[in-house]
Amino acid sequence: MKKKLFAILCATAVTFSLLTGCGGSQPAATQAAAPAAAETTAAAAAENSTGNTEGVQASPEFYAKADLASLSGKKIGVTIQSLQNAYWAGVMTALQEVVEKNGGQITIVACDDSSATQIGQIENFVSSKCDLIMIHPSDAAAVEDAAKQARDAGIKVMCWDDPMTNTDGNWVLNNTNLGIEIGEAAGEFIDAHYSADNKAQIAMINYPQTTILLEREEGILQGLENKAAGKYEVISSQAGLDANQAQTAMETILQRYPDCKIVTGIGAGAMIGADEAFQISTGGKIPEEMGVFTADVTKQQLEHLSNETYPARVAVGFEGSDEDTGAACASMFALILGGQLESQNVFRGLMRITAENAGTVMEGMK
Repeated sequence: MKKKLFAILCATAVTFSLLTGCGGSQPAATQAAAPAAAETTAAAAAENSTGNTEGVQASPEFYAKADLASLSGKKIGVTIQSLQNAYWAGVMTALQEVVEKNGGQITIVACDDSSATQIGQIENFVSSKCDLIMIHPSDAAAVEDAAKQARDAGIKVMCWDDPMTNTDGNWVLNNTNLGIEIGEAAGEFIDAHYSADNKAQIAMINYPQTTILLEREEGILQGLENKAAGKYEVISSQAGLDANQAQTAMETILQRYPDCKIVTGIGAGAMIGADEAFQISTGGKIPEEMGVFTADVTKQQLEHLSNETYPARVAVGFEGSDEDTGAACASMFALILGGQLESQNVFRGLMRITAENAGTVMEGMK
């Protein structure tokens, strides 16, 4: 199954034969499995990055309303920004498995952050008469017209991440609130281990070139202030989107600030890279006041959270494991196809993953 998915995902050209997908078996009716319960904060239901507060808050009960058996015989096209990280590869593998298990056809392609490529992919999905198209947009504004053309052709459209206009449903993540949750987790740790007379030195691994990641960074700073005002100072901010970049950035920071023991970051790469830098600098003897706090959930993050030779403390995720997120996304497909959404915007919950629950989440990873 994974080999099949990666053969599709890694293709550099999108052909009509790929877009037609392949048929699956016709199983007995299956109700949607509720994803792992997420710790939904008050912030999670607040205003999203566009100022649009209209929407419903997702929960296990919300997803349980979906009948995944209704995906049987449906043809689904998915275009996402990129598959150059473990998070997307794992989640898309899980999504393909749950759709095909329930008799649906699904084709997943990556646009490699090119809006022109993504528009062409949407047009090909329209030509191949998909029942539903899911877009994880490289640039939401750039694909609005293509999404409208799909809907005009009678195709349901879902957006992952952005509250687009020309869709039947948006699966929305409030990136500012995600950042706040990361910052508050770090702030609580700092409050327990540091003081106004012994301030924590914080390194921020960020990526301000991307709007949503800048929103996460701003949220992190707000969360830190909420929980640890007067007990920390941000001594350096450096870009690090993937693990190698983050490790290099952290090694540079430690050369100048050897007493830095706290890292906050915008994604999986920040945790993995900072962890490696700290492990090298400490020889794997991690002091109790050292910690790394970021977003996302990958196998490697979960391994670090469970291993005391790394300083990973909290990864703020969404539904839980790859399987949980895949099931939740497939449930969104079923709800949209069945006309069951109460609102165009569905706000995803947040979940803190620590050493205590990392093992449980790992069971559902791809």
